[in-house]
Amino acid sequence: MSHDYLTLKELTARLGRDPRIIEKLVQKGVIPGQRIAGEWRFHETEITHWLEQDLRNMKEDELATVEAQHTRDSEVGSPIARYLDPETCEANLDAGTKPSVLAELLKVAERTWHVWDPPALLNAIRDREEVMSTAFENGVAVPHPRNPLPGALGQTVIAFGRTHSGIPFGGPGRSLTDLFFLVLAQDAHTHLRILSRLGRLLQQPDFVSTLRTLEHSGAAREHILRCDSELAVE
Repeated sequence: MSHDYLTLKELTARLGRDPRIIEKLVQKGVIPGQRIAGEWRFHETEITHWLEQDLRNMKEDELATVEAQHTRDSEVGSPIARYLDPETCEANLDAGTKPSVLAELLKVAERTWHVWDPPALLNAIRDREEVMSTAFENGVAVPHPRNPLPGALGQTVIAFGRTHSGIPFGGPGRSLTDLFFLVLAQDAHTHLRILSRLGRLLQQPDFVSTLRTLEHSGAAREHILRCDSELAVE
């Protein structure tokens, strides 16, 4: 089997769900797949895009399973602790519109010197937002490129930003957004690992509300990492 495609068995193992449920979702067209020589086959890129959207609806234990399935043996600890640097946290993001938020977040990410091609990354982030907003109902958004751009990065980068007030970012029910986690991953596995970890973090009691009260970037990062450390590393 080509490394670009997964079998039903491989997909079930990656998602950590009951094979019967997975097969029903495939048959209903919820999970993108195609029959080749009578067997279901799933393109990795399509599954990544579907899973990225499905993460919003997963419970904490389901997200933990996804995180574990996308963690390599050599990867120790949380990806948030690894890739969220002190310089990539900005508790006072100077932006009041969606375009300006994306541009300013990328500038924050550039502080690491791991961002090699800012224009390409910004275009990719904007393109992803045009497909569907990455904003949640709770005022948090997780902008990112639809596909990894490894040539544009020295290494994976996570940047956090908070605006002074909520702005229209395409959230459900026209909700406003003021907390942003920019995810720039070098590969699909790291991308999904970070998104599932962030999804778990956002479900922790008082995580979001406390993050809004912290005035300084250092305190915001300490809060993020403290709450992240309380999650089990899968």
